[in-house]
Amino acid sequence: MEPLLGPEAVAFRRRGWPALLLWVSTLSCSVSSPAPPSPSLVPQIRTSYDFGRTFLGLDKCNACIGTSICKKFFKEEIRFDNRLASRLELPLGYLPSYPANYSDDSKTWRTVKISRLISKHQNEISDRRICASAAAPRTCSIERVLRKTERFQKWLQAKRLTPDLVQGLPSPLLRCPSQRLLDRVVRRYAEVVDAGSIFMDHFTDRDKLRLLYTLAVNAHPILLQIFPGAEGWPLPKYLGSCGRFLVSTSTSPLQESYGAPPDEAADLAYQLLGVLESLRSNDLNYFLYFTHVDAAMFGIFNNGHLFIRDASALGVIDKQEGSQTAAMAGENKDIFSCLVAGCQTKLPSCDTIPEKQSLVLVCQQVLPPLLQGKFPSPVQEQIDALLMQCGESARPDPEVLGAASQLKDILRLLRTCDPRFAYRYPDCKYNDKF
Repeated sequence: MEPLLGPEAVAFRRRGWPALLLWVSTLSCSVSSPAPPSPSLVPQIRTSYDFGRTFLGLDKCNACIGTSICKKFFKEEIRFDNRLASRLELPLGYLPSYPANYSDDSKTWRTVKISRLISKHQNEISDRRICASAAAPRTCSIERVLRKTERFQKWLQAKRLTPDLVQGLPSPLLRCPSQRLLDRVVRRYAEVVDAGSIFMDHFTDRDKLRLLYTLAVNAHPILLQIFPGAEGWPLPKYLGSCGRFLVSTSTSPLQESYGAPPDEAADLAYQLLGVLESLRSNDLNYFLYFTHVDAAMFGIFNNGHLFIRDASALGVIDKQEGSQTAAMAGENKDIFSCLVAGCQTKLPSCDTIPEKQSLVLVCQQVLPPLLQGKFPSPVQEQIDALLMQCGESARPDPEVLGAASQLKDILRLLRTCDPRFAYRYPDCKYNDKF
């Protein structure tokens, strides 16, 4: 028997929009439900839950991320996890992210994460701000308003993305932009057909608006594209976007491992310190740093490998070219500067970001609950002392970096080599490097 559809779903069906399949139980609370299957399995019996343009944010395009993966939704090659509804109290449309299953051939499936750039409530506030900036009604054409802005008119004329075009945008990625970094953004932008050139000749007007909107709201998907995991960067894979949602490979948040056994906690902490080291020092001469951190920003793949699952707080400084807009950072504020936060936000100068910044934040807020009370004396006392030194912002950079290095050496010896750590097993049996 087909479930009853709500008014919004019926309206979508009448308009002929294809249904996106969401695996949810349609049994009432008075009827017991069988135990849900593993999230990696796609159930054989399914009920449809109709979505449309409004849910995905396609009705807001081109004030959206893109449309590169929409076909997979409509071909049912992205299917929402069937465990989703059983533990929810908020309406499904208000979730920040959704677990899902993804397939390239409709036969083999893997888990992915479908997420918003900002919450649905923040999107609504942002859309109202856009209308208000043009003294338009609350339900104005957002795209039309953004197209008329002075900034976007400059984008339309531009052949190359230059620092002056992103001046005043709030993303930490663009706090200290170099031409080399912006060329990388254009060359790696996955929402256009012919990526690879540093020039925007192949960008349509809508491509430019989508890129500008994404950079203004949350640069997380752009960071996944310009620093891909396939090239060794500690970030999940960007699979595409549809409307105001992006799809990326799935990870479990680090805080779920706070109760992990000592060897697993040591392994995760060791990896995290290694991730920060790679952000600070890499072959491309980019210095990536966090403006703030919490455990939810880091995630673990099912093979035990730790990655950054939320890159929205990552800033980038080009150590090779430096910043070309450091002296003009507070200028050129407009509606794109204020879509998410207030326009009066004061950001620090690029020259004042210390090398120790990410380490201090992680040693203060992320590592202590992961490593606290896990090891016997005197090892635990050594770890606690080094965490305290590493987390003291008043210490000079060399002292913080030295404390982190000593901590990493201790953690390396506390790791074990067994199949639980599939990302380095069985290599760890034969090579001390792992």
